[in-house]
Amino acid sequence: MKFQSLVLLVLILPGILRSEQPSWTQWRGPTRDGILRNAAPWPEILTEANFKKIWSISDLGPSYSGPLIAKDRVFTTSTVKGATEVVTAHDRSTGKEIWKVEWPGAMAVPFFAWSNGSWIRATPAYDGESLYVAGMRDVLVCLDAASGNERWRVDFVKELKTPLPAFGFVSSPLIAGDYIYVQAGAGLIKLEKATGKIVWRVLNDEGGMMGSAFSSPVLKTFSGREQLLVQARMKLAGVDPDSGKVLWSAPVEAERGMNIFTPTIYGDNSLLTSAYGGRTELRTIIPDSGEFAAKVAWSEKSQGYMSSPVIIGKHAYMHLKNQRFCCVDLEAGKTIWTTKPYGKYWSMVANGDNILALDEEGELFLIRANPEKFELISRLRVSRDPCWAHLAVAGREVVIREQNALSLWKWEVPEK
Repeated sequence: MKFQSLVLLVLILPGILRSEQPSWTQWRGPTRDGILRNAAPWPEILTEANFKKIWSISDLGPSYSGPLIAKDRVFTTSTVKGATEVVTAHDRSTGKEIWKVEWPGAMAVPFFAWSNGSWIRATPAYDGESLYVAGMRDVLVCLDAASGNERWRVDFVKELKTPLPAFGFVSSPLIAGDYIYVQAGAGLIKLEKATGKIVWRVLNDEGGMMGSAFSSPVLKTFSGREQLLVQARMKLAGVDPDSGKVLWSAPVEAERGMNIFTPTIYGDNSLLTSAYGGRTELRTIIPDSGEFAAKVAWSEKSQGYMSSPVIIGKHAYMHLKNQRFCCVDLEAGKTIWTTKPYGKYWSMVANGDNILALDEEGELFLIRANPEKFELISRLRVSRDPCWAHLAVAGREVVIREQNALSLWKWEVPEK
């Protein structure tokens, strides 16, 4: 009996260990806020000696989608020759391609955005079995993560007779239980994860040029009520995830409706949001006369844009529209310090009091989260190509999606 138990343990232990590998399976990571929790600390400095490229894959085609790290593989998307959307799975250890699927799916963004490219935009989501990919032409595709086989797809333009979003399907899918939530089809939609069946659609807008969200939803419980926090083009709302009932909404005006910033949770009942050309606000979500309301706790002039912040303690660390980096005291509603310009876009991941930030020019920054002053520990160039996709970090592994390439890097742990 003991021998049989030992054999069984030997057989299943590798699988257990693999399943417990750190992962990065959705937009902005495990908790959708760019924060790593219960993770091993990073080395105290970022150098060529302790941050090594393990593998790199080139000529993938451009993408804005953040890569995913899941168990033994890495997923990424691309747009090839301006005509085809491609999804690939690569071996996490070697970078070797495991499978590749593609479909016709390209579109051109409006002329004033041409310089930013007409490429697939939203970051997929992975639930351990399936990969949910948002195609640019307002299509959601469910793939078997092991084989790449298509399980189902929903073309929202055809199914709902809604206009094609002018900038493509930008919002990243959110998985919660047996359902998936997407800001697509000119609204917020709940679908059955297993079948793709639409359960409900709310917050409907006109789609096209001035509808169709740029932000991505998050899930949070306020005063005992679970809510989807949804940033549309010109308003912020809380939605009951079961029924689709809109619990509250508030206007968030922005130049050309460019609300891109992901609503970011602070404490038990507040969230931070910022509008392009507008202001940064902290809103407190409270029951009000039997209903919920979003009260403005404070509003100040620091303007976020594409880069969603990370919150550490009572401070938000934000990369701004004016390309500067700043620290905001969330209790006082006051910017404490602001730096000189650093690039047009940062994707950020925080671990403890350290922040890893990748700019669009391929430079990686290691920053100490210090509310008293800007503390840049070190910086390292990791690419000569543009890097608009969000960083993916799992344990000591970092995956970087360059404009046409994918690479996995690893922190080296010094021997004791």
